[in-house]
Amino acid sequence: MSQATETSRPADKIGVLLVNLGTPTAPTAAAVKPYLREFLSDRRVVELPALLWQPILNGIILNTRPRASAEKYASIWLADGSPLDVYTREQTRLLAGALATRGHDGLVVDYAMRYGEPAIRSTIARLQAQGVDRLLVLPLYPQYCAATTATVWDEVCRLMLTLRDIPALRLVKHYGDDPGYIDALARGIDAYWSEHGRPDVLVTSFHGMPRRTRELGDPYYDECQDTARRLATALGLADDQWRCTFQSRFGRAEWLQPYTAATLEQLGRDGVGRVDVACPGFVADCVETLEEIGIEGKQIFLDAGGKVFHAIPCLNDSPAWITALADLTTRELGGWLPAA
Repeated sequence: MSQATETSRPADKIGVLLVNLGTPTAPTAAAVKPYLREFLSDRRVVELPALLWQPILNGIILNTRPRASAEKYASIWLADGSPLDVYTREQTRLLAGALATRGHDGLVVDYAMRYGEPAIRSTIARLQAQGVDRLLVLPLYPQYCAATTATVWDEVCRLMLTLRDIPALRLVKHYGDDPGYIDALARGIDAYWSEHGRPDVLVTSFHGMPRRTRELGDPYYDECQDTARRLATALGLADDQWRCTFQSRFGRAEWLQPYTAATLEQLGRDGVGRVDVACPGFVADCVETLEEIGIEGKQIFLDAGGKVFHAIPCLNDSPAWITALADLTTRELGGWLPAA
């Protein structure tokens, strides 16, 4: 009688998965179209009945918007690809290095995009192939929103439904009030002002959402306001020296206000000489920060009579942000990491 042999498997490891929104693979209409289809088909992103929304999406939006969006992406594309992908990839590399210097070199750190590539499904499969049996999912959205953080969890859980041996899971819900994150934002802005001077008004612009989401109980608006207040306090700004606004409105419904574009136009009309815009809700520069704010927002302000406009870079690969990210990751892994 032959003795059964055991199937070898990698030793159990702890994984850290950073997740960002996503990006087309190229600044072309052909690449933008499938990305937009996946993004705008998410029921948490567009909360309309499918029978109403899908004909609009497939019949109108996907036949008109990809070309215009591709032009926007082309205006900010880097030699190594999409800024969002380039910076998210670098944040992943630097986070792994920072954790290793703290003695956690056994952690497996990777990243995925909620829409597009690298996909959450394939990245988790790669992590499991490396022996990951405990997984921390860290969405790169400091403020919680059902259309961002929750949809990451939706996708992770959909994958779990197909697995026989699921990993232990943890999800970081939000960290918009994290002292390290606020400090990293303030350090970045202070460094920028040390080099370029200070503005008359700082606008903190967050991605918008329909107003209805707040009425239904989404905490996103309040978390954005809290982040903006904490940042203004860290920078020592008086109440009349900063604004909290919301950008990227889409469709005809009322969205969270005040709108960034309308605020920039009003500041220009009011004769404000210099406005700087920071985007605390984005930890990596992308089309929303580089094109919508850096190009479109600037033109709105100058056309309205403003004199000087600066778009302040996002956290990207700044040392203070990587330190804050490593601190956050270490705390969220409490009980899993071996005692120091």
